[in-house]
Amino acid sequence: MKISIKNLGVIRQAEFTLGKLTIICGDNNTGKTYATYALFGFLFLWRNILSIKVPNEDIQRLLSEGNIDLDLNTYVGKAAAILEEGCKAFTKRLPQIFASPDKHFSESHFAIDLDPSDIQPKQTFERTMGAAKAQLFSIAKKADSQLVKISLLVEKEKVGIPPDVISKTISDALKDILFGHLFPRPFIASAERTGAAIFRKELNFSSLLGETSSMEKKGSLVDLIFGAYKDYALPVTSNVEFNSRLEGLTKKESFISKDHTEILHDFADIIGGDYLATKDDDIYYLPKGKRVRLTMDESSSAVRSLLDIGFYLRHVVAPGDLLMIDEPELNLHPENQRRIARLFARLVNLGIKVFITTHSDYIIKELNTLIMLNQGGERLQALAEREHYGASELLAPEKVRVYIAEEALIEPDGAKKRGRYPTLVPADIDGKYGIEARSFDKTIEDMNRIQEEIVWGDDES
Repeated sequence: MKISIKNLGVIRQAEFTLGKLTIICGDNNTGKTYATYALFGFLFLWRNILSIKVPNEDIQRLLSEGNIDLDLNTYVGKAAAILEEGCKAFTKRLPQIFASPDKHFSESHFAIDLDPSDIQPKQTFERTMGAAKAQLFSIAKKADSQLVKISLLVEKEKVGIPPDVISKTISDALKDILFGHLFPRPFIASAERTGAAIFRKELNFSSLLGETSSMEKKGSLVDLIFGAYKDYALPVTSNVEFNSRLEGLTKKESFISKDHTEILHDFADIIGGDYLATKDDDIYYLPKGKRVRLTMDESSSAVRSLLDIGFYLRHVVAPGDLLMIDEPELNLHPENQRRIARLFARLVNLGIKVFITTHSDYIIKELNTLIMLNQGGERLQALAEREHYGASELLAPEKVRVYIAEEALIEPDGAKKRGRYPTLVPADIDGKYGIEARSFDKTIEDMNRIQEEIVWGDDES
């Protein structure tokens, strides 16, 4: 999946491809967060912005005959156009995504490009729609068929659902069949997550959450978020909303909690303890080996910055999800930055996509180690064992995409000649040498050169 952006923040024009592990690094104010927030916004909203129209005659035939078959080939042929129109609709919502004036995005452009071979319907699909505890109609697709079968489950006189609601339900099902496997479910930890953790009760979303039980009457969660909290960028709003319902999340277990508890043990080592959510909706930090519990405002900034990520991993994450973190190194000691890099690699190898922006040379270098150790061979295997690297942490280079946010020589669409503009430049990734992270290299080389001169330079006579 290739993402194209133009005139977004400082970025004049850029393209980047979503990998299993995607990294954007670069100087401050080079557009990393703009690219991240835009991608999150699209993945958060795509079901709302893509439009698939179900012909009215099909709905009337369903109500009169009790069942219809929709040929998916008709919709597959329109998929590229559906996606293009959806991206245009999303571009118009960028001011809402960033909670900024419309004029800042008047010339912006956002597009998702899919290979035509990727647009293959899901093999199987099944969904039912009901009301008042009664199942009203079903939507199903079998593995060996290109037909979507829609059948009434009650007598047509008892359906009692407006045709436009039936049409929307079928449309949403078609979106999932065509695109659901292509767009991962996103979760984002914004750079403002530390404040969201410490002020979670003051940033009260209880009025929003109280409405979720009656969505049919009040509208979707998306509409409520944009309506009530339009002064905050969507990723920040998402963080606060997630933090406001942590106690409720503890009733669920993610597949990591069930099958990969070693991930949670590693995470506990990084924060030096564990989190506790009480029935009173209070969150505490329990330091390892100490009989004390600390509130979030009593806890370290590192503990607060990883709060939502910890709950996400324990209670929410599913294979195929996309975990997005703006500056994962936030408030972490260098050793824990290395540990978080190894955690990312383990998540990627479990089928969870990871997307980060970073200024951390420690994270990049640790990922380099995991890529280089993946070459195998007797010597590297012995080194990995000696340094306590497990096979589940090693990274294949083809899983990684890295982009440097910087000025580079490009020819933007509509320009008459090439020039130097802010963009995203792909970094080379080699199985033997790792990631070419020149964003950090010059700074480190300058520091080393100056220190070498201090230590080894001739004293003035």
